[in-house]
Amino acid sequence: MLVRFRGIKFHVSNKFDNYTQRIIINFQISGQKLYLWRKNAIDNAIAAKVSVKEVDWLLQHISDLDSLSLRLESFKNRPKIFLQKSIEQITILWQKRLKEHLPVQYIVGRVSWRNFELDVSPSVLIPRPETELIIDIVQQTSCYSKSSHWVDLGTGSGAIALGLASLLPDATIHAVDYSEAALAIAKTNAIKTKLINQIQFYQGNWWTPLSHLKGKVQGMVSNPPYIPSSQLPQLQPEVFEHEPHLALDGGTDGLDAIRYLVKASPEYLISGGLWLIEAMAGQAAAVVAMLSQHKDYENIKIICDLGGIERFILAFRR
Repeated sequence: MLVRFRGIKFHVSNKFDNYTQRIIINFQISGQKLYLWRKNAIDNAIAAKVSVKEVDWLLQHISDLDSLSLRLESFKNRPKIFLQKSIEQITILWQKRLKEHLPVQYIVGRVSWRNFELDVSPSVLIPRPETELIIDIVQQTSCYSKSSHWVDLGTGSGAIALGLASLLPDATIHAVDYSEAALAIAKTNAIKTKLINQIQFYQGNWWTPLSHLKGKVQGMVSNPPYIPSSQLPQLQPEVFEHEPHLALDGGTDGLDAIRYLVKASPEYLISGGLWLIEAMAGQAAAVVAMLSQHKDYENIKIICDLGGIERFILAFRR
């Protein structure tokens, strides 16, 4: 149905978003006008030293265009292209990206991670591609019983919990986060991916809400805050100014949360239970030393990401 409001024509779909129950509104623009907008946005991105790929990433998520039509610019002769936001709204958001360093993932409210399309907001860290490997490590190293319990501590957007649920369809996944706002997003993502029945969510600090699982957990996986407090201002402005510091700040040496996870986890893990975390470049040796000094861990390993950075530390409960 075509509607005119304050001089702007847009198409209103009678379909509802299954998860947010919001009406999807598609604004109409000609291909030529969008072509000119894109060209200008690319020029502005170059001037601001922002990746020009972000322009097309944004357009793919708010229009009916795919990457090929954008790359070939084959859309410019189309009489109509439908957008989820008006071109004026998109311009304002793109200026926030350039001038305020607002991550494009927060602009569209979504990010692709493994085979999921996840909701994100400034209440959660944007899931990184390197973190996807943490699920592959679980797949390659673990044997588990059908009734096993797995824990994602500091779940944020729920990405790791969803990855575990998809990999381990017979397991129960327990996802914990201190932030209620983050948990709301994680639950939404679990609903969208149809994995909500497999995941239980808890608001609280690390292991604290899971006392009923002592001695029952097959695996603990976490991407904890690990940036030393003094280094936070040195992060990219997109990260420092917009992503939640609660999920970034690891204390004086960046190891506060990891130190706790080393100490507290044996009480919850079964014998042979998996302990796996992501850490900052340069921290792996210190984490291995902590685990080695603790009598409850064995088979301790450092695993590199695809860039060769010592990113993950794996151990097992004796």
